[in-house]
Amino acid sequence: MDGVASAALSAGKPALGRFERWLTIWVLLCMITGIALGWALPAPFQVLGQMQIARVNIPVGLLIWVMIVPMLVKIDFGALHQVGRHWRGIAVTVGVNWLVKPFSMALLAWVFVRHVFASWLPADQLDSYVAGLILLAAAPCTAMVFVWSQLSRGDPYFTLSQVALNDAIMIIAFAPVVGLLLGLSSITVPWDTLLTSVVFYILVPVVAAQVLRKILLRRPGALERALAQMQPASIVALLVTIVLLFAFQGSQILAQPLVILMLAVPITIQVYFNSSLAYWLNRRLGVAHRVAGPSALIAASNFFELAVATAISLFGFESGAALATVVGVLIEVPVMLSVVAIVNGTQRWYERAGGESASA
Repeated sequence: MDGVASAALSAGKPALGRFERWLTIWVLLCMITGIALGWALPAPFQVLGQMQIARVNIPVGLLIWVMIVPMLVKIDFGALHQVGRHWRGIAVTVGVNWLVKPFSMALLAWVFVRHVFASWLPADQLDSYVAGLILLAAAPCTAMVFVWSQLSRGDPYFTLSQVALNDAIMIIAFAPVVGLLLGLSSITVPWDTLLTSVVFYILVPVVAAQVLRKILLRRPGALERALAQMQPASIVALLVTIVLLFAFQGSQILAQPLVILMLAVPITIQVYFNSSLAYWLNRRLGVAHRVAGPSALIAASNFFELAVATAISLFGFESGAALATVVGVLIEVPVMLSVVAIVNGTQRWYERAGGESASA
């Protein structure tokens, strides 16, 4: 593991920066700002919404790149050789991420959106809300995982190798998983747009980030300095995207303000369900707590930046899908911090099962 990865997981620095610590507050403020601007100045936002190529909105596409590339620059795909060292924890996380989480979210979306809350939600957006929830769960988190791992005193080698493996799988599996679940949910799958999104928001950024990483690694300390400069821009791009989304969504939200709360219910349930499942499976397999902690957190968290980008590309700014993915951003920090607290608070219980006896 190189110096950047070590720095990303170092216990010597605060795991949550100022922006990350108060991300929920920033998101709420951006939501309010977006609604107010969309109500006061609708024309400029309509112009922005029409700036598209192949259904990809150009301003948002650029913002998404600014969000995603700094996260992907952190990933060292050379860490994949560490996978065998932690194969039990890796197997649990990959299984939950790709075989459980997307399908459990599709089930929860069907239960809550199509049945429990259906009478309180706009009928013409039900499919779109379901699609947004599926997109949110279809890709595991990339960047914030390093924060959660540090807070849970996780093994840095496991975390880095797991994230690198998930990113490699995501290039291949994201489109088929999304296409399958949308099809099973009777939602039309625009395959050309979905594949364009995968290329534009996954494949090209991964390649660009790795090229940039190699260039920066040629000079001592250059990568750490570049990441320190890029990270604030990444957060700002996320917040600006949220302002744009809510400028378009404002009228719908003001008409039905409880929509956000109702969408938060299945997202919150799936976080606790998947983290608990991964944590329990690791304990059953005798995996060390320093691996089980980040495994549970990686299994539960979502790559919400990718979900937001893909939802906008597939369904548009004003869609329920875009709104559903932003709700994931809204609740990410407080919910994941509660999972971190549970993982840390149950360490003694976990280790009574002999979990620390295994190296994987």
